[in-house]
Amino acid sequence: MIRSLWTAATGMEAQQLNLDVVANNLANVNTVGFKKARAEFQDLLYQAGKKAGTETSAGNQVPVGVEVGMGSRISATKKMFTQGDFKQTDSAYDWVIEGDGFFQVTDDGGRTVYTKAGSLMTNKDGALVNPEGLKLTPQVTVPQDAVSFQILQDGTWAAMDKSGNKLSSGRVELVRFINPAGLKSIGRNLYDVSDASGSPVKGNPGETGFGTITQNAVEMSNVNVVDEMVQMIAGQRAYEMNTKAIQTADQILQMVSSLKR
Repeated sequence: MIRSLWTAATGMEAQQLNLDVVANNLANVNTVGFKKARAEFQDLLYQAGKKAGTETSAGNQVPVGVEVGMGSRISATKKMFTQGDFKQTDSAYDWVIEGDGFFQVTDDGGRTVYTKAGSLMTNKDGALVNPEGLKLTPQVTVPQDAVSFQILQDGTWAAMDKSGNKLSSGRVELVRFINPAGLKSIGRNLYDVSDASGSPVKGNPGETGFGTITQNAVEMSNVNVVDEMVQMIAGQRAYEMNTKAIQTADQILQMVSSLKR
C-alpha cells in the first residue's frame, strides 16, 4: 500500500510540471514568434511479481506476467515549430518567414543566435536590430537619406531615395536545423544551437528547404488558447485524481493500523 502513495506522488509532480508548461504557453500567447511547448510523459520502472513466459510446475507457459508500475514523469518538453498566424503591420522592417528558417542576430558577446521573430527596427547607425538591439546577421544598414525600403520573397532588399534610386542593397540569409526542437531556448525570443539541434545550415530565402520572406507582417505565437485551456483542465483533473489515490491509500492504511487496539 505504501507503493501506491509514492506512485501517485510521481503523477502529481508530473502534472505540476505539465501545468507549468501550459502556463508558459498561455503567458506568451501574444509574444511575436513564440513557439509553444508540449510536455511528453513516460512511465517509470515496473516491479515484476511474475515474469511472462515462465513455466509452471506442470510444464505450462504463463502467457502474461504480473507487473506493477511505479508512476510517471516528464521526459521532455518539446518545442512545436508549427507556423503561427500572421499579423499585418505598417512597418517595412516587419518580416515573416513563410516556411522553414530562422533569422540570425548577433548577441552582446558576438555570438550568433537565432530567432523566428521578424520585428526589426533601425538603430542610430541605420543597422537593422531586434527590440533588444541585437544586429541582424548578415548586417543590413539603411542609409540616413533613404525614404523607402523593400525586401522581396527571395530575401533581396534595397533602400531607395525619394527618386527611387538604390542607395544600398543586399540579401538576407536564413538558417535551418535538422532538429529545430533540439534548439536551446535562451529567452527574449532567441534560440541557441545545441548538440541535439545539429549545426545550422545557411541558405537564401526561397531556396530548397527554406521559406520565403513577406514584408509588412509579423508571425504571432502559435499557441492555441482553446487547446491550452483543455490541456490545463485535463492536467488539473489528473492532479486531483492522484491526490484521491493518496487519500484512498492513506484511508486503507488507517483501517489496517486500527485492526488492533
